[in-house]
Amino acid sequence: MRGTRVLVLNSGSSSVKYQLLDMADHSRPAAGIVERIGERTSYLRHTPAGGAPREREEAVADHGAALEAVAAELARDGLGLDSPELAAIGHRVVHGGRRFTAPTVIDDEVLAEIERLVPVAPLHNPANLAGIRTALGLAPGLPQVAVFDTAFHTTMPEYAARYAIDPAVADAHRVRRYGFHGTSHAYVSRRTAELLGREPSEVNVIVLHLGNGASASAVAGGRCVDTSMGLTPLEGLVMGTRSGDIDPAVVFHLARVAGMSVDEIDTLLNKRSGLLGLCGDNDMREVLRRMDSGAEDAGDTGDTGDTESAASAKLAFDIYIHRLRKYIGAYFAVLGRVDAVAFTAGVGENAAPVRRAAVAGLEGLGPVVDPELNEARGGGPRLISPASARVAVAVVPTDEELEIATQTYALVTGAAARPG
Repeated sequence: MRGTRVLVLNSGSSSVKYQLLDMADHSRPAAGIVERIGERTSYLRHTPAGGAPREREEAVADHGAALEAVAAELARDGLGLDSPELAAIGHRVVHGGRRFTAPTVIDDEVLAEIERLVPVAPLHNPANLAGIRTALGLAPGLPQVAVFDTAFHTTMPEYAARYAIDPAVADAHRVRRYGFHGTSHAYVSRRTAELLGREPSEVNVIVLHLGNGASASAVAGGRCVDTSMGLTPLEGLVMGTRSGDIDPAVVFHLARVAGMSVDEIDTLLNKRSGLLGLCGDNDMREVLRRMDSGAEDAGDTGDTGDTESAASAKLAFDIYIHRLRKYIGAYFAVLGRVDAVAFTAGVGENAAPVRRAAVAGLEGLGPVVDPELNEARGGGPRLISPASARVAVAVVPTDEELEIATQTYALVTGAAARPG
C-alpha cells in the first residue's frame, strides 16, 4: 500500500526549501532550508516535528549537494527517501508555459519541455531542473511530480492572455501573459470560498498575494480569468524590488539617453525598483515604521534626515497602494460580481495598514474593512469585514507547500486529497 507522505521541494537559484507533509492528517514531520548554495559558507536548518532545529554552516557546492544534505537530515529522523511511508516528491516549478495546465508526473519529455522554457524563466527554471534531476537520482523509483506556478492561470481566456502585438512574433517567442504564484492563488481562492461557507464554483474572488513579490488575480468560480503578472513576474503590482507596470518605452529611453545596456535595465527594473528603489527599503514593515516615525515627529519643523526618510517612505507607500487599488477596481470590472477580496502572503497577512488603505474609498463597490477586525492578529483564515458588507474582505494565510502536496498526492493516488 502506498504511503501518505509527500516531500515538497522548492529549489531556488541559491536555496532549497523543503517540507514533509502527511496527507492523512496534514501534519508536517519535518521542514527545513539550505541557503547560500555555491557560496563559501552555506546555511542548513532542519526542524523535525516536536524537536529542536538542527543548524549548521558548511560549504554546499551545488543543488545536488544540497539535496543530499536534505536526504541525510530526513534519514536521521527515520524519514528517509527510501521510507515506505513516502508516496511521492512534489516539485515547485515556476514556469510551465502553455503546455502544463495541471500537476504532471516527471519523465524525460517533461524535463525537456521545462528546459525549453528556460528562456522565459532564466532565473527560476534552471534551479528547478537542478533540484528535480538530483531528486530523481536520489530516489529513482519514487513518483515525482512537477507542480507549476503558471498552471492555475492557464484558464485565462485568450483575450486576457494575449498581448496586442503581432501574433506570429508572439507565438514564435512564447510571448503572452502566463502569471505566477498560481499555487497560492489556487489555495487562497478555495479557502476563501470555504470561509464563506460556499463551494469554490459559486464564488468570485479577487486574490491579492502581497509579499516581496506581489500579484493579483481575478478568480471566477474557481477559475482564473485574469492576473497581474505577465510573461515574467515583473509586470503588475509594485513589489519589494520590482517596478511592476511601466511604459515599455522607458526601456528604449534608458538605452538611448542613459546609455544603459539591456542587462543593466533588467537589473534596475527587477532588483533596484519597487519599494527598494523608491525609498531604500523593500521590507513593508520598515516602510511603515518610517512613516509612523515621521508622523510622531510632525511637530518638528527642522529639515532633518528623518523627515526626508519618512517622506520617501510615505511616497513609496502611496504609490504601492495606488497601484493595488487600481487592480482591485479593474478586477471588479473583469468579474462583474465579486464575493470577496482576499489578502495573503507576508504583507497581505500581516500589514493591517496596507489592507485598510487598499480598500479605502472602494466602499461603493462593496468591500469594507472593520477597523477592529483588521487590526486583530490571527493565525488562520478570517473575515475582517463587517457582517453588513456586500463584499467580504478576508485574510487567508497561504500554504503553497500544502497545495503542492495536495495536488501531488491526488495525482499519484488517483484520488482527491482533502484540501487544507
